[in-house]
Amino acid sequence: MPDFVHLHNHSEFSLLDGLAKTKDLAQKAKDLGMDSIALTDHGAMYGIHEFYVNCIKTGIKPILGCEVYVARASRFDRDTQKDKIRYHMVLLAKDNEGYKNLMRLVTAAHLEGYYYKPRIDWEILEKLHEGLIATSACVQGEIGQAILAQDDKNAEKVTKKFLDLFGDDFYLELQRHEGESDLEIANKGIIELSRKFGIPLIAANDVHYVDKDDAEAQDALIAVGTKKLVEDTDRMTMLNSPTYYLRPQEEMKALFADIPDAISNTLEVAKKCNVTIKLGDRIMPHFPIPKGMTDEAYLKELTYKKINDRFPEKLEEYKDRIDYELEIICDKGFASYFLIYEDFVRWSKEHGIRVGPGRGSAAGSLVSYVLDITTLDPLVHDLPFERFLNPARPTPPDIDMDFADDRRDETIDYVRKKYGEDKVAQIITFGRMEARAAIRDIGRVLGLPYADPDRLAKMVPFGVSLKDTLQTVKEFKEAYESPTFRKLINLAIKVEGNVRHASVHAAAVVVAPTTFTNYCPLQKEEKHGKIVTQYDMRALDCNVSDDAIGLLKMDFLGLRNLSILQKAIDIVKAERGIDVDIDNLDLDDKKVYELFSKGETIGVFQMESGGMRRVAKNLKPSKFSDIAALVALYRPGPMDLIDDFIAGKENPDRIHYPHDDLKPILAETYGIAVYQEQCLQIANVMAGYSLGEADILRRAIGKKKIEIMKKEKKKFFDGTKKKGYTEKIADTVWGYIEKFAGYGFNKAHSASYGMIAYQTAWMKVHYPVEF
Repeated sequence: MPDFVHLHNHSEFSLLDGLAKTKDLAQKAKDLGMDSIALTDHGAMYGIHEFYVNCIKTGIKPILGCEVYVARASRFDRDTQKDKIRYHMVLLAKDNEGYKNLMRLVTAAHLEGYYYKPRIDWEILEKLHEGLIATSACVQGEIGQAILAQDDKNAEKVTKKFLDLFGDDFYLELQRHEGESDLEIANKGIIELSRKFGIPLIAANDVHYVDKDDAEAQDALIAVGTKKLVEDTDRMTMLNSPTYYLRPQEEMKALFADIPDAISNTLEVAKKCNVTIKLGDRIMPHFPIPKGMTDEAYLKELTYKKINDRFPEKLEEYKDRIDYELEIICDKGFASYFLIYEDFVRWSKEHGIRVGPGRGSAAGSLVSYVLDITTLDPLVHDLPFERFLNPARPTPPDIDMDFADDRRDETIDYVRKKYGEDKVAQIITFGRMEARAAIRDIGRVLGLPYADPDRLAKMVPFGVSLKDTLQTVKEFKEAYESPTFRKLINLAIKVEGNVRHASVHAAAVVVAPTTFTNYCPLQKEEKHGKIVTQYDMRALDCNVSDDAIGLLKMDFLGLRNLSILQKAIDIVKAERGIDVDIDNLDLDDKKVYELFSKGETIGVFQMESGGMRRVAKNLKPSKFSDIAALVALYRPGPMDLIDDFIAGKENPDRIHYPHDDLKPILAETYGIAVYQEQCLQIANVMAGYSLGEADILRRAIGKKKIEIMKKEKKKFFDGTKKKGYTEKIADTVWGYIEKFAGYGFNKAHSASYGMIAYQTAWMKVHYPVEF
């Protein structure tokens, strides 16, 4: 049975102030025998979702909080002198209503009260205090500041204000750190207030790092954030008392042996706090549909209407595939997802905004094509639906869209107006101190000449951690023998991977069904004033993490080539009076393939680099599938197969297939499995997998999920045996799948981007002046 709970703790999400990772906080608390722990980062809730998930996985209770900043008077005041003054207050959520109110308060602090820091005030606190516990926080709290100013009258006044608002959910906080004289003074006054008003005391340690020996690294982190040198005397530091770590219960009890209630009261607070966040859900916004219809019925009706309007002659050809896709889409509850996409893509096209033919696996859906979300017919290009939406897996669809970069924001604004300003936000992303940056940052605050840490940083291979570099790079290991570099590297290892700054994701937009602050706190991006989530993609999008909240995430990517394409089309219309139907080109235009074969592809999407032009000249593309394959092959890994691909095209009689039954699958790519979709088809033909099951196999191999691969291998061999293939053939084909599934590319994406390449090449051939 634990005796104490840490209720005031900062993680790396107290940017460049806290050093602790949320996972480490949870694990350390568990290791120390505690059953609960709080997170109370400064002014923001960036780490709350991650912290919650890590605590649940570790087996301890997460207490969700924030150390908010409180304005001296009103959060709307912006007086240059007076309003730099702000106070700290710790708020902890007791229940789900308290959690929502905490998100609303933090959002208001950022959207309404930001002045140097995000600030709330008592006026909004009075409206949104339900379900919250408040503590007086550190010496920077309003009560602590009054005590230090020897203003006993004001200290009592503020205490009464807390008491009136929070009642039994207000606690006076004590901290003890040796050498912190202000703390000693504040503690005396707080103990007196506790006696006078009968307010319970709680002990806290204002944790900023997990272990005692992290103090120096956390101090260096502060120096990075404040742009100071560690040796500077006129700077913020917590190193005067290197005790802001996650102290064991025994240490906290000994520290407050004279006030045992301050220890036991932390258990009372923890017992009150019980927030549950629903994870792995699929929370779709409401799409307005005709009265009396369901999303599913309306999607089916709209799909068949579009077929009759656009492709009446293909109704019979499309019917079976359309019905199959619609059944899966509707059974999985994703009908509204397609309606939402159809709506904003149609609006964009109606307003002259160039939309790409597709991106990712979405072009594999015939429903997407019929609805004009994508513009490649998956039956023509042999694109399986299961790679996009697998009936054998619960993963939701993920349609990424490219827009002309000069008008992308118009589409986002349309979505914002359609669903409500309070329901749409762009997604935050966090920049981290990667290995090389950590070396340079720490070198700078240690006052080393720039050339030294820079030389050291350049020894670190990209994507390799500092610990691994120390084991594998000889000259780095030799540098470590120097006391100066040893200190630098040791500190850099501790700060490596920490969050350095927050920014806005380049493309991701998320839509909530109700007011956003029911799900996630918000803030405003400084440069352009965009409303941004405080939780990142991993916390919000179930396609990224099974532990996500599950809001609808959409990617609106800006593509310069689409802007150029549209402008050229507009010029042709204005100057020549010709309407260019760029989405319905003849894909057998010999002049276009001659352009590729000559390597004259400057200005052609994906084909401008010298390397790509050389490959195109050697390959001499003669059909659209050659261009799509080039997009897939010109990447690290499969690039080694380009020569074999060209040889197969030049000498089709010499192509060796693992088995003749695979020829229909591999002939298009000259005997090489260029695409992930081909691996699906191979498993289907050779071992009787459904395409959905085959996609699970592909993912297991691609992500090297060993246990799943073992099961799948047995299933594959059993399947080939049932279909009459020998074990030798099964072994050969399994090896083939293993080889290519790891770096095979998404054919739907290759074909989509190959189409933009073809379109830009076509314009260059037929309208070179305008293009």
